[in-house]
Amino acid sequence: MTDAPHIPVLLDEVIDALDPQPGNVIVDATFGAGGYTRRLLDAGATVHAFDRDPDAIAAGRQWPETRENPPRLILHPRRFSEMADAMREAGVEQVDGVVMDIGVSSMQLDQAERGFAFASDGPLDMRMSQEGQSAADFLNTADEAEIADVLYLYGEERQSRRVARAIVAARPLATTAQLARVVRKALGHRPGAPKDPATRSFQAIRIHINEELKELEAALGGAEALLAEGGRLAVVSFHSLEDRIVKRFLRDASGASAGTSRHLPAANDGDAATFASLSKAIRPTDAEIARNPRARSATLRAATRTGAPAREAA
Repeated sequence: MTDAPHIPVLLDEVIDALDPQPGNVIVDATFGAGGYTRRLLDAGATVHAFDRDPDAIAAGRQWPETRENPPRLILHPRRFSEMADAMREAGVEQVDGVVMDIGVSSMQLDQAERGFAFASDGPLDMRMSQEGQSAADFLNTADEAEIADVLYLYGEERQSRRVARAIVAARPLATTAQLARVVRKALGHRPGAPKDPATRSFQAIRIHINEELKELEAALGGAEALLAEGGRLAVVSFHSLEDRIVKRFLRDASGASAGTSRHLPAANDGDAATFASLSKAIRPTDAEIARNPRARSATLRAATRTGAPAREAA
């Protein structure tokens, strides 16, 4: 498993942002197939890798770095929102870097039995942790208004009420193909259209089932608490809802406002700035998109931790 079965997005840009050095301790908050972790280990860093997907953790346990003495790859089968507590439990108070690659992984998308995508039919699951409420559980029991709210808030689906009404009328739903057909019919899908209209609904349901935006907000606060002065944060997001959260967090943490340099720490409602040197939004090149079409919507934002105490609200 040293060769990742997917292509890490913005890999060179993430590594440049983290600038790993031998002996650094870095958190890979979203281990997945370990694309970022591989490069961090090759640079001589020790990596604490988090993933709530038991399949990812099981694959990671085959890596030789987990068996070194002391190990340079330490796996945490936990949500990345728990990283600060988990690292303290591991006896690590501060780290030199944190990287997050938000959302569903390529492996999860490509495994029909996980139910994340409609390219291949599979059970309507979508659970990253493989436990708890599934997408089918939610769609077959929630009322129409709740389903509509989820589709609107997390998928930015303008016709969310129409889609929710169709879902309720078609219950029970058991497979990804069934759900995709219902959504397409409700929205008047035209074969050959550039974007499948079911995409927004699948995104929304997945985000809801896995509480992804709440997880992201908590993880950003955890990174702020963990990073040492000079430590680097790199976050790759894949849609506007995620990027908006990351952008707002870094602006608030840096005290950035109109007329304030993004490179200079500034006060923010009485708090000293906890991040500085905010990067501009970094997006994949045309060459990377050609190699890996899933990179098309990716955005990287990076920043450097100051010496100010972490904000309690973070």
